Amino acid sequence: MAIRKKSNKNPPVLSHEFIVQNHADIVSCMAMIFLLGLMFEITAKAAVIFVTLQYNVTIPATEEQSAETISLYHYGIKDLATIFFYMLVAIIIHAIIQEYVLDKINRKMHFSKTKHSKFNESGQLSAFYLFSCVWGTSILVSENYISDPTSLWRDYPHTLIPFQMKFFYILQLAYWFHAFPELYFQKTKKEDIFRQIVYIGLYLFHIAGAYLLNLTHLGLVLLVLHYFVEFLFHISRLFYFSDERYQKGFSLWAVLFVLGRLLTLILSVLTFGFGLARAEDQQLNFSTGNFNILAVRISVLASICMAQAFMMWKFINFQLRRWREHSSQPQSVKKKFVTAKGKTSRKERENGINGTVTSNGADSPRSRKDKSS
Repeated sequence: MAIRKKSNKNPPVLSHEFIVQNHADIVSCMAMIFLLGLMFEITAKAAVIFVTLQYNVTIPATEEQSAETISLYHYGIKDLATIFFYMLVAIIIHAIIQEYVLDKINRKMHFSKTKHSKFNESGQLSAFYLFSCVWGTSILVSENYISDPTSLWRDYPHTLIPFQMKFFYILQLAYWFHAFPELYFQKTKKEDIFRQIVYIGLYLFHIAGAYLLNLTHLGLVLLVLHYFVEFLFHISRLFYFSDERYQKGFSLWAVLFVLGRLLTLILSVLTFGFGLARAEDQQLNFSTGNFNILAVRISVLASICMAQAFMMWKFINFQLRRWREHSSQPQSVKKKFVTAKGKTSRKERENGINGTVTSNGADSPRSRKDKSS
């Protein structure tokens, strides 16, 4: 992301600079329209689709399970409207964090253009990853997914999910969709756009795949695991920018990154190769949301393995670049020391030669005085 320079001149209305400088206010007005629509009976039915979750199913209470009715949710086409509204909310929160937190730190630290861009990126992502990790972990604990790993594939398809889990997936999709307009609002460099699009697309592809294929249990576990490792990386990078001597965070992240990739592959293979492969119902059925067939299992598992291989390849390149930088630093310091030592030795030799010439009395002023006397 490039540095945004604020100028005192007011740009023309609806111009490129006007939209970039005031995009948070424009998006806030759009979000307020949907909220105001809830206040009027004529527009309330349409506004509810954007603001609240849709497709809830009320399960009556039974004597065996619980004494209260349970509300569960499934997905549908109306979720796109909800994702759009919370995408606007994500843009607003992004602008608030940027202006009131990151920009103030940038003014104090006086970063270069490159560090400024990376600091903003790590600041935004670390806040999102921390929020998602805490929220996702609370869902895993409340639904007992950690204590019972068989819940990842048991009772598939998981078409009905609780409110917290559906809201979690809606906000995940909304956040990563909001990253596309942020490329324009943050004036991302042309050479970085393709990398950012690939990065965003991988998240959307896997999150939407888990949501649409009713693999929400496995998707939630893998997301929390991946987000924790990514949060550690970005928070380490923030500390590194404040003090370049801070390297311990990257070392811890490197170990957890490899462990996270291995654990992701293990859980995926157990779910698709062991759990779902032994399920009784293995017929494709769109009405019941059952996608447990061999072709789908192989495709999803191959997609996860390719994503892990891609991240490991990027990780190895990153580590090799760091090792080269560290190995080149002592050599450069040694060369500077040798050249400085060589310069001093030349000066000492020149002073020694001048001293010997003067001591011989060939041209010294003292010898001339002695001769005249």
